[in-house]
Amino acid sequence: MLNERRRTVLSALVNEYVASVQPVGSKVLVERYHIGCSPATVRSELAALEETGFVFQPHVSAGRIPTDSGYRAYVDDVVATTESGLVASEAECVRRYYAQAEHELGDVLRETSALLSKLTSYVAVVAAPTLRRARIRRVTLVPLGPHRALVVVVTDSGQVANRTVEFESEVNAEALASVEAYLSRTLDGAVSDEAESARRTIEGVPGHEAGLALLALDVVLECLAEADEDRVLTGGVSTLLAHPEFSDPSTVRPLVGLLEDGLAMLKVLSDVMCTPDIEVRIGRENRSAALEHASFVATRYGDGDSGGIVGVIGPTRMDYQRAMSAVRTIADTLTGVLDE
Repeated sequence: MLNERRRTVLSALVNEYVASVQPVGSKVLVERYHIGCSPATVRSELAALEETGFVFQPHVSAGRIPTDSGYRAYVDDVVATTESGLVASEAECVRRYYAQAEHELGDVLRETSALLSKLTSYVAVVAAPTLRRARIRRVTLVPLGPHRALVVVVTDSGQVANRTVEFESEVNAEALASVEAYLSRTLDGAVSDEAESARRTIEGVPGHEAGLALLALDVVLECLAEADEDRVLTGGVSTLLAHPEFSDPSTVRPLVGLLEDGLAMLKVLSDVMCTPDIEVRIGRENRSAALEHASFVATRYGDGDSGGIVGVIGPTRMDYQRAMSAVRTIADTLTGVLDE
């Protein structure tokens, strides 16, 4: 643990470096942050912080820069005990936005990624609730022609998945309506595994409509599986280029590749699902090599298996207080949306 003075010096140094992107000297800290001690004392504290690995000096005559360990101490000892990084009017705008939103969940989550990126100037990552654990609320079959229909699945979390089904012979509207009613009745409240069990039941029923129901059910299961693989939405990827840490293509290319790979991002996000509060991963604390020069702030929204994940990715020189506050505000508000 840092003593009070070193915490104050480290906090001031991090805040100044986040704003200026320049190594920070003792004189600047004394003049701008009213630390209450002389530049010589601050230099002594900076030397102690460097010795313990919280800051480093890129050049002999330069000021100091926080290390990953310094950012970690800042997050754990400083940010955790401070007030919200969003001003009250911003938090209220977020809540008002969701109160007025009347779109299906997929649209709301896409808009959430844009909103979170705008609030923080970092890349926003939003993972929708898994459809494998969502309960089916309704199955609708929309005729598209004599041999074709659109299968639409609506879940209790408000998510909608759809896919077309092809029939070998003509199917009239009455038969389609009968199959729709059967599937809606059979699958009402079922999760993916229970829908698999319903398939075995249908296989034992003779008749033309049972065959149609079996085809449609297979498409329902495919809808759930495909939507689950495409759960991660990102917003503001271009904001990476605004941060000097990502000006080197060799640094930013792996990160952009990770953001474009939904399954790889799901693996990164999976650890957060076990964390009840906000998770902050700094630099090499991230298990993905693509994130070794980045920080990731994320938390869950929703309740239990019906929830998802929301977070931001940016440079380790991140405004952690604002990022954590924005992520928490968005997650709490999204939880309220899902509960309605």
